[in-house]
Amino acid sequence: MYVDWHRQEIIFKIIYYGPGLGGKTTNLEYLYRQLDPSIRGELITLKTREERTLFFDFMELDMGRINGKKPRFQLYTIPGQALYQHSRRILLRGADAVVFVADSQASRLADNLNTLVDLEEKLISLRRTLARFPWVLQYNKRDLPDIVSIDRLQQSLNFLQVPAYQAVASRGVGVIETLKGVINLLLQA
Repeated sequence: MYVDWHRQEIIFKIIYYGPGLGGKTTNLEYLYRQLDPSIRGELITLKTREERTLFFDFMELDMGRINGKKPRFQLYTIPGQALYQHSRRILLRGADAVVFVADSQASRLADNLNTLVDLEEKLISLRRTLARFPWVLQYNKRDLPDIVSIDRLQQSLNFLQVPAYQAVASRGVGVIETLKGVINLLLQA
């Protein structure tokens, strides 16, 4: 959290983290299309030809007031590819909350686990830990045929029993609920 006293704003940084091709950018794209232009900024995306996030996606939301100050939420996605390990750590610096976007497909369970371990390692290198950090889980791609049950995903990924949301980001299912959930958790913290 950063307070801009000159503008009377409280700036929060929310990172969408998860394995490559799990739906992080799709979440931001849906939010961008659905939210009123008066409360959101531009969506900045850096993609490769294969439509993979190169460095990050970024979008700002301006909403309401907190103690007379205007909150601004900066939403970032991180690249899921292993090649961008260093970029992930840089983007996590100063983060106030994380949405972990898990891919529900059975073939991606190990990728989800590895990426969650990577998130914890990156946080530890920044002297933080998931146990004392606001984060939520989003179980994305619930519309696909070969998916893991919610019970198994909860057992495998939700070891800290954080709020979890089911989603189909490509259709917008659960996307706004996930954002509201992480913002509420962040404001409680």
